[in-house]
Amino acid sequence: MSDNDAILREQLFQLLHGSQAHADVLSALKDFPPKLYGAKPDNAPHSAWELLEHMRLALHDLWEFSTSDKYVEKEWPDDYWPASPEPPSKDAWRTSVRALKEDLEAFGKLVKDPQSNLYAQIPWGKKDQTLLREVLIAADHTSYHTGALVYLRKLLGAWES
Repeated sequence: MSDNDAILREQLFQLLHGSQAHADVLSALKDFPPKLYGAKPDNAPHSAWELLEHMRLALHDLWEFSTSDKYVEKEWPDDYWPASPEPPSKDAWRTSVRALKEDLEAFGKLVKDPQSNLYAQIPWGKKDQTLLREVLIAADHTSYHTGALVYLRKLLGAWES
């Protein structure tokens, strides 16, 4: 592995895990008050549960697409957003956070693996669909919704910066 390749892989890993330029997703979710999981202030488009589940579902979809030749395309928007603004239980919240963390860690391992070709077309994908592209989308999407989650926490009075 060249020095440039190692640097790129490390930067991709850091991008996935956030916290370089702003709060990372796991910090944004840490100690989130359970009574506020489903809360939506006036004019807020989503609750914390909706944001968490959407990030988890989208990240897992990107992971499956990047790694499985048995990947089946999901339906937008139904397969990417929860049906309710509130989780069915406190355990559902914990399970969702754990699954999000596991998929971030799996993507991180994949990008750090020198055997993972970042530039090759994913065989079941289209021409421009490479592991590099999917990792960048995963990081960008998670970052975008992490910002929304932090802003929601501020509106709810549940964020100390």
